[in-house]
Amino acid sequence: MKLHLDVQYACKRCDLPSQALIAKWARAALRGTRRANIELAVRIVNAAEGARLNKQFRGKRGATNVLSFPCTDRFGRRRGLLGDIVICAPLVAREANAQNKAETAHWAHMMVHAIMHLRGYDHLTRADAKIMEAKEIRVLKELRFPDPYHDIPDHEPKRRRR
Repeated sequence: MKLHLDVQYACKRCDLPSQALIAKWARAALRGTRRANIELAVRIVNAAEGARLNKQFRGKRGATNVLSFPCTDRFGRRRGLLGDIVICAPLVAREANAQNKAETAHWAHMMVHAIMHLRGYDHLTRADAKIMEAKEIRVLKELRFPDPYHDIPDHEPKRRRR
């Protein structure tokens, strides 16, 4: 699989993950896809842009950590362009701090989580969440990151049961 990745830095922070790291996380999350070529855009934004996009596309106030926009052709088929991902850098930093996680681990999780959405997975039901989270945990383990759902405060719908 050949990955064509466009990373846009629209946020002024000096400690953002590099394009090389983002590509590494994306490739890990895309393993097993049957496409020869995949195009993916990632935009890293500030809280204001994150809030505007969240309001515009999800009808919700305030920024969210990550948004995924899958791309399909006019017949609903997925082709080479997988989609777009928007990550709100200040929110990812705050969440990592609040959850006592390494910020890099949380960034990797946001990328993997978004790509799972672009691949068609979701967490609207408990059964779907269990499948999606298992895939995320497996990919993150391969990348040598801990289980992102273990002992997260105020995260009941996605918390893993042990």
